[in-house]
Amino acid sequence: MSAIETIHVDGVWRAAASGATREVLDPADAKTLALVAEGGADDTDAAIAAARAAFDSGPWPHTAAADRAALLRRVADLLQRDREDIALIESRDTGKTLEEGRVDVDDVTNAFRYFADLVMNESGGRVVDAGSPEVHSVVVHEPVGVCALITPWNYPLLQASWKVAPALAAGNTFVIKPSEVTPLSTVHLVKLLVEAGLPAGVANLVTGAGDPVGARMSEHPAVDLVSFTGGLLSGTKVMQAAAPSVKKVALELGGKNPNVVFADACATDEGFDTAVDQALNAAFIHSGQVCSAGARLIIEESVRDRFVAELALRASRIKLGRGTEEGVECGPLVSEQQLHKVEAYVHSAREEGAVVRCGGTRPEPSDVRPATGYFYTPTVLDYCHGDMRVVREETFGPILTVETFHTEDDAVALANDTEYGLAGAVWTSDAGRARRVAGRLRHGTVWINDYHPYLPQAEWGGFGKSGIGRELGPSGLDEYRESKHVYQNLNPRPVRWFSG
Repeated sequence: MSAIETIHVDGVWRAAASGATREVLDPADAKTLALVAEGGADDTDAAIAAARAAFDSGPWPHTAAADRAALLRRVADLLQRDREDIALIESRDTGKTLEEGRVDVDDVTNAFRYFADLVMNESGGRVVDAGSPEVHSVVVHEPVGVCALITPWNYPLLQASWKVAPALAAGNTFVIKPSEVTPLSTVHLVKLLVEAGLPAGVANLVTGAGDPVGARMSEHPAVDLVSFTGGLLSGTKVMQAAAPSVKKVALELGGKNPNVVFADACATDEGFDTAVDQALNAAFIHSGQVCSAGARLIIEESVRDRFVAELALRASRIKLGRGTEEGVECGPLVSEQQLHKVEAYVHSAREEGAVVRCGGTRPEPSDVRPATGYFYTPTVLDYCHGDMRVVREETFGPILTVETFHTEDDAVALANDTEYGLAGAVWTSDAGRARRVAGRLRHGTVWINDYHPYLPQAEWGGFGKSGIGRELGPSGLDEYRESKHVYQNLNPRPVRWFSG
């Protein structure tokens, strides 16, 4: 397969129908990393037609659950076989560290194994008591049909797995469109699906831009479900495009996530060290390019000065560089566009009164290698408030804002003062307070004395403008299925409702 044959339709790798290509850049040095096919509407239509035919006439939707699960497990084994290669692809394509890439591959592997186990352990349906021995009533689940899967640039392989694994476990066919910025690991995943024995037409891939590829997938009448992970603006466009055909839509649209630290969590040296360390992890993993990043530190006033001083000191020592280099802790931003966006947020924060405790600039050329990459220093902005753009909007960069509170009610009010509701955390040594605050936070995931871990068996998704629907867990499988009630009369007789 040549470098530009990155479109996969009905089991065949091909170039774009138009012959167009796109350069994929290495964000660490801004040099060309790969050349991929730039798909268009014609490629998208062909992929959807293949998925439609495979669903309507192919074997996959009727394949036994045990066989579907076995294929998912083969994919998981292949992912582990190629772990180092895929981690390197993910690191070079997104800019994240190589170790983060390895963690991603392991998490993707776990997702495939989880959905394999989940579909295998299900019974033949939920029996419903109809109140009569002469009736057999059962609710069964069937695949939705053709799924359009649209994934983001920050976790391309991971987000693909959260959609592909349950879609296949349920018996669907699909077309996937990775971000045009970071498509390479998704291309590799589709290769593994083919190697694992997935029938032709079940998995189709179109590399290309959101417009026209993602737009066409969202509006196409032959598509039964759209699952999209990305920004709020793009998500609303997906929903609007899907509305005329009344297809199912699942959206994960990011967040502006609070990390609430009470003074009692810092009462001991160990507690203070842990809370500071975790605040760094919450904000700066993958250069802050994480939908669940703890970008809002909400800290009790009595410990704010000490906490922020130590936080800024440690943030200033984070080692930037190419993610594959030994000792590098934080890679570049994914693109020049994202770098400019982060710079604009910091500029607006300064103008609105925020105090820069560390960072706030591109690094000096002598401080980072290579110097031509899209690097930005980890930034702590103090004296922030809820009217600032940098506090209200998802920055998707290494920016941590600091807000303070005096009471528990104040902390909850600040944490919930957002149109998003994806994730949040509370740090306290008071178990009762931990449960109270967690119960009041309007966010889809709440961590207590931790930040960022997730489980494939637990649902992931948000409140408010963070989206609709859930990924992972049993609900993540249900997104890709339709429920059907089958009512069987075991002893049919005339009803005699009408006298004639």
